[in-house]
Amino acid sequence: METPILFIIYNRPEPTREVFASIRAMKPKRLFIAADGPRSAQQGEVGCCLAARRVTENIDWPCEIFRKYEEKNLGCRVGVSSAINWFFDNVEQGIILEDDCLPSRSFFYFCEELLARYADEERVMMISGNNFIPDPIAAKFSYRFSNYAHIWGWATWRRAWQKYDQRMVSYPQFKKENLISNICSNKKEATYWVKLFDRVYDGKIDTWDAQWQYSIFKENGWCVVPKVNLVSNIGFGADATHTKIATAHSRLPILEMGQLAHPPNIARDVEADRREMVAIIPTSQQKMINILRTIYGHLQHLPK
Repeated sequence: METPILFIIYNRPEPTREVFASIRAMKPKRLFIAADGPRSAQQGEVGCCLAARRVTENIDWPCEIFRKYEEKNLGCRVGVSSAINWFFDNVEQGIILEDDCLPSRSFFYFCEELLARYADEERVMMISGNNFIPDPIAAKFSYRFSNYAHIWGWATWRRAWQKYDQRMVSYPQFKKENLISNICSNKKEATYWVKLFDRVYDGKIDTWDAQWQYSIFKENGWCVVPKVNLVSNIGFGADATHTKIATAHSRLPILEMGQLAHPPNIARDVEADRREMVAIIPTSQQKMINILRTIYGHLQHLPK
């Protein structure tokens, strides 16, 4: 495979092994592997991190390999974003997979073809392998354009990633001018995003992906979304960093796609985005269920 791949790993050798097997099957000519370091206060994590790194040592095909291994833990916000920065310091475009994002074979071909097709289309900022709409819209085209950045298996270009605002420097002005109202279809959706961005900006959430979503909103950018789901998140569980509680989006089946049917125009599918946000924004009942699930998860790991 010609398209370079960035594989971001951490401390879970088992999902790392599954995802790495899918990468090995594609035999990329250039493979970048980034690993955050162990948390000093987390007992046994040094061994887990080393075990995950060992999984990637079996490179049995012609491949130029690059490794970025951190000795100390940078955390999700800095660790992942610095890995992607490093990737695009070396390549113009590429595919990004984390250690819990299991792709179908079609995912790689999908990304490779569309990276070439939209390389110079500034408004298209990424290509996702995810489709989260419970009943995907039956369409004659293989993908649509969305406002939403789904990053469980994705691809992008250096020219797009250069617009990433990790510290959200421009967010106070963005919020003051209420620019989110120009993007969201209703007040409920706008409130959802503002609350999330507020928490990230204030440092209450250690993450990198909300800033990417913010950057796409700020640039009026779009994400390519496949008609079917091409990547499954297999990492939900107690040992996950963020995805500890399973949701409707965990372990979705992955499908294959044949020859791509391209839409004739580059235009956002507003109705599909609306349906997606209805599925994503939790109701009051779902919020309570999520709280109870979190409490139950913590109780399960208390000393007996």
